[in-house]
Amino acid sequence: MLTRRQALSASALFAATGPAAMSQPRHSAQPKAGAGFRGGRKEAGPTGSPADTPIGPVDTIARWAYIQDFNTGASLLEKNADAEMPPSSMTKLMTIYLVYDRLKQGKMRLDDELPVTERAWRMGGSKMFVQIGTQVKVEDLIRGVIVQSGNDACIVFAEAISGSEEQFADLMNQKAKELGLTNSNFKNSTGWPDPDQHMSCRDIATLARRIIHDFPEYYHYDAEKTFKYNNIEQGNRNPLVQKGTADGLKTGHTEAGGYGLCASSKRGDRRVIVVLNGLESMHQRADEGERLMDWAFANFEDVTLFAAGDVVERVPVWLGVLPTVPLVGGRDLAVTMPRNWRKNAAVKVSYDAPIRAPVAKGTTLGKLMVAGDGVPGMEVPLLAGEDVPKLSLPGRAIAVLSHYVTGG
Repeated sequence: MLTRRQALSASALFAATGPAAMSQPRHSAQPKAGAGFRGGRKEAGPTGSPADTPIGPVDTIARWAYIQDFNTGASLLEKNADAEMPPSSMTKLMTIYLVYDRLKQGKMRLDDELPVTERAWRMGGSKMFVQIGTQVKVEDLIRGVIVQSGNDACIVFAEAISGSEEQFADLMNQKAKELGLTNSNFKNSTGWPDPDQHMSCRDIATLARRIIHDFPEYYHYDAEKTFKYNNIEQGNRNPLVQKGTADGLKTGHTEAGGYGLCASSKRGDRRVIVVLNGLESMHQRADEGERLMDWAFANFEDVTLFAAGDVVERVPVWLGVLPTVPLVGGRDLAVTMPRNWRKNAAVKVSYDAPIRAPVAKGTTLGKLMVAGDGVPGMEVPLLAGEDVPKLSLPGRAIAVLSHYVTGG
């Protein structure tokens, strides 16, 4: 007769990482209620208030802030992360995403030349200094947007792609929905102040992550420290790129938004994305960006709990040709953890046992749950690692008889 139970296992996972630790005898501490960092929507708070992190509050002078691990997508720091804010020139990340998308689709080439209209030529703010009536190569315009933060270059792209900047803004909003940017609205391609144009720090980080992931063949432009066009050489406005502590992505500044920064850095196998806004000076932006980037690398690590085919647990099978079926994750489980995660984490593997045969490979049979103080809470489905056919009728009869005779 089938019985229902839960198997608690894998406590040894936190003494050593990997499948060997997962196969230890069944016992583990229960996750603490409410443990783990979940973040959430917040209203904009005072500039000097601390940010929320999995390891406790962290002070930052930025009004808006968000830090994300690139590999796992884990949130490492949040301060007004979902609040709508003026994105300033960080808006240009969406413009360049659309340009890269057209390049990848073959609708545009790096050596294509695009016309400069009077509107693009007259555009104020930071400029690439394109000349009216000329044709500019796409690759030069990309550098003009990324390195020089050229508003004029953005308008050249917008008009070439959509016919007008207004229509291009519609395309930006359409792409924002596709990418899951839930707190963004675009009115122009440049970040020029507009009361109806806004993004959130989380949306900017999401967009930056997609740029790096979707277009690795073009991301190298972000790391260029200078670009010369029309005999005018300008340096990359990203202070972390200039110092060599980041390889992208964009800065911004307006009166309403203050000084902002979206930066990404890779150290070893880890990459981190930092988004800040609402700072009072370029000096603050540079110092706070570098400080929080260092903090993210120093306090967290990426951990592979198990690989796709690793056996997490073996579950008894009732009336099957095999006595057990392996539980596997079905994918690599890589998570971002605080450096001292092994001291605080608890894991539980849950399933009903025995499993009634037949069992089809890939069937969800249970779940692995991880939680603990400062540990991001998660649940991962566990799947049957192989097929277990049902015993033949004589075999089932023998198994049932043996069960009642021996109690096994």
